[in-house]
Amino acid sequence: MPIELARTARTSSGLPGALAMSVSRLARRLRQERHTDLTATQLSALGTIRRHGSLTIGALAAYERVQPPSITRTVNCLSELGLLRREPHPSDGRQVILHLSETGESLLAAERMRRDAWLARRLRELDTADREVLRRAAVILERLAQA
Repeated sequence: MPIELARTARTSSGLPGALAMSVSRLARRLRQERHTDLTATQLSALGTIRRHGSLTIGALAAYERVQPPSITRTVNCLSELGLLRREPHPSDGRQVILHLSETGESLLAAERMRRDAWLARRLRELDTADREVLRRAAVILERLAQA
């Protein structure tokens, strides 16, 4: 399969499909390393708050690229599980500010550690040149994801 994928990825028309398939497979494999019942959406929301700090529901929805009603359901669930704290907005009584709780931070840290350990083991199996390609690709993939 890797030889066929490499052949497909060499063409401009084949690269999008090959890249999407590879990224999807890696994402699925990384999800298999999780030891939580949280959904990918819930983990992403927690990670966004961890990365950007306290946010309103609207700001979280914008970062997650979903509508506020969708993220509200996610936030309600995370709040009920004790992974998020809600505080009144200091200047707008209609809004709340979301904070990652200590439990949420611990859960994210454990999941990240487990995922990164698996990936580090796999990366050690690669030669130096392949790891260097992936270092550069990580930056490019992030740029693609932000567009």
